[in-house]
Amino acid sequence: MAGEQLKDRIKALRKEKKMTLEQLAEASDTAKSYIWELENRDNPKVSAEKVAKIASVLGVTLDFLVGGAVEDRADAEDIAFFREYKSLPEPTKQTIRDMAKVIGKTK
Repeated sequence: MAGEQLKDRIKALRKEKKMTLEQLAEASDTAKSYIWELENRDNPKVSAEKVAKIASVLGVTLDFLVGGAVEDRADAEDIAFFREYKSLPEPTKQTIRDMAKVIGKTK
């Protein structure tokens, strides 16, 4: 995805997740027309707040989506996951840590 623009990244990630414009709009609490504009216009009016919500739904960071410092998709997904993880209740975090230990031992 390196070298791609915002519109290319949004469309590729949305399609990869098999989401329609409507589904992404609903999940990110944005208008379908706004998602369409981001995917199809060369110079869309970008709202950092809305694009951050879209990035969250797509499982990446805002920085990755707009082509900022985090260019590696795996890193962006890990950062997005960790941000979500940090907001979880402690018992849920412990369950995830325990599962990671089990999964790590099976390799």
